[in-house]
Amino acid sequence: MSYNATYHVGTGAVLDYASGYMSQKFGPEVINYFSGSPINRVSFLRGNTAFLSAALPLSKFMLLNNTWDPLSNSAENLYFANYSTVEKLIGNPYSVPEDELIAAYNSTLPVPPTLLFLGLDESDNSSGFKYTSYSGQPYFAIAVGDWDPKVENTEWRRTRLDLKLVRGHAAMLAQARTLLDWNSRNVFCSMCGGRTVSVNAGTKRVCPGTDNGKALIECKSRVGVHNIAFPRTDPTVIMAIVNSTGDKVLLGRQRRWPEAFYSTLAGFCEPAESIEEAVRRETWEESGVKVGRVVVHSSQPWPYPASLMIGCIGEALPGGEDIHLGHDPELHMADWYDIKFIREMLAKPARGLDEGPPEGFKEGDIRLPPSTAIAHQLLLAVSNNFHGGLKI
Repeated sequence: MSYNATYHVGTGAVLDYASGYMSQKFGPEVINYFSGSPINRVSFLRGNTAFLSAALPLSKFMLLNNTWDPLSNSAENLYFANYSTVEKLIGNPYSVPEDELIAAYNSTLPVPPTLLFLGLDESDNSSGFKYTSYSGQPYFAIAVGDWDPKVENTEWRRTRLDLKLVRGHAAMLAQARTLLDWNSRNVFCSMCGGRTVSVNAGTKRVCPGTDNGKALIECKSRVGVHNIAFPRTDPTVIMAIVNSTGDKVLLGRQRRWPEAFYSTLAGFCEPAESIEEAVRRETWEESGVKVGRVVVHSSQPWPYPASLMIGCIGEALPGGEDIHLGHDPELHMADWYDIKFIREMLAKPARGLDEGPPEGFKEGDIRLPPSTAIAHQLLLAVSNNFHGGLKI
């Protein structure tokens, strides 16, 4: 069985294991923007300080400022620093085992920049790095605050408003931004209020039992396996809802969006709620439409700050298609749009929420999310008859 991955960039990458049984049944896998990373995270090595120490001098470092904007060479490419550029800033925090690092915690010392190990790019062996059977180009990310390396022809770019990064860099940024933001929100223990220490190469935080050699107050978080805080991911459903006859799709718009800008509906999953239930609840709360069958299409990490967008296609129930915006005031407008019309709108240039109307936009048109948004991919899917309801 051949598993050759083929990436089609532009309207959303497609991962196609052409001869796999799953691909033959369900079609190629859609890889949305902020996913499709070239990095092997080798998460089991994050606590191995010998591995991390060996990787550090040969690594490339993504730099993010106080607002998590990355230092970039251009709109398409991030800047990666060498160890020599950041050595004075970070030193080698892996020179001692983690248990010794935790035991040596001293609150009177300056808090070092958060350092995050991203992983290995196994396709790039130019650095010569190899540790046992693992090799490739190591990558880290650093929360540098207001420190600036003053590298020519670089700038701190607001990537949330400018989703133009090449796919690999976008996926690496999503990983870095989410985890560094999580670290910044968890510098204090949720049980005792004391400071926490970043461990496991930036992917866990612990509440230390001593400070400068003196025992700290008892903390329930230090009992059993609870002495670790793990990063959070917020599951969010986003759905293209088609009508019961399969020829229209439900779109909504918020009051703060640019004129004529519409998108699919979305909302957070609640505790003890399945994805399908979340789709039905959010759709009814926001639009009054009642949904029956729901199918998961694809997913997209959204690092603002830590969402996982779970893209779904849902089918409205016959007799449940009337729109009522009186439950939840989130939407300013909602309506059913003919899928043939949506196909025409998708074929036109698209721009983000912060940009003006695209070239060629005319009265009667609507604006849809750009291809970097999973909403675009869901609308593309229904316009290509993913749900099977179109007479094409």
